[in-house]
Amino acid sequence: MTLIGRTRARGVETLSLDAPERRNALSAALVGELAGALDEAGEDPGVRAVVLTHTGNTFSAGADLRDPPAPDALVGLLRGIVELPKPVVARVTGHVRAGGLGLLAACDVSVASRAATFAFTEVRIGVAPAVISLPLLPRTDPRALARYYLTGERLDTAEAARIGLLTAAGDDVDDVLAPILDGLRRSAPEALAETKRLLTARVLETFDRDAAALTALSARLFASAHAREGMTAFLERRDPEWVV
Repeated sequence: MTLIGRTRARGVETLSLDAPERRNALSAALVGELAGALDEAGEDPGVRAVVLTHTGNTFSAGADLRDPPAPDALVGLLRGIVELPKPVVARVTGHVRAGGLGLLAACDVSVASRAATFAFTEVRIGVAPAVISLPLLPRTDPRALARYYLTGERLDTAEAARIGLLTAAGDDVDDVLAPILDGLRRSAPEALAETKRLLTARVLETFDRDAAALTALSARLFASAHAREGMTAFLERRDPEWVV
């Protein structure tokens, strides 16, 4: 079963998360397939840029609680987006939760329709947004991130753009995307690669410094009693025992 759709138009490779029945949750299989598709796009001279989008009404619900990826696999996927020598543009028309927000932060440009919503829901199931902090912390407003990490509150597109999680939003995401893709198509491939390298240097420093520690933290938290209770409560559609 293919979990990543692929199309190409005028040098732009579109990769679609295509597991809508699971709300495009980041399973081990989906993460592996997406990483492979990105590698192939990065090596293909016919690809000028990559658009990362989705089927269904959810871009990604975060880690698949029934088949979660290994933390180091998620680190590898996020770093692969940041290091890809082609610009990666997220196109969002639905909801984004938890680990899905790491994908948005790893992309060079993220655009959304006004129907999209966002939330860091990790604390509500007993874990923390550990690995996804690698691209998020260098690119997002720290005071706002503290609020939304700690509370799990929902953000709309205006707030997501204000804090740096999104580049732009509009009623029609493709209208927002059109001038961006036109600009990428008009840009020299080597110049795009070098410019992206300039822009991602600080993000990659964070990966180099913190990836091992945050991977260990993620593994420890997901194995904790709080996480077991939080995930069970989520799957049973009830409040976890710590709610007061």
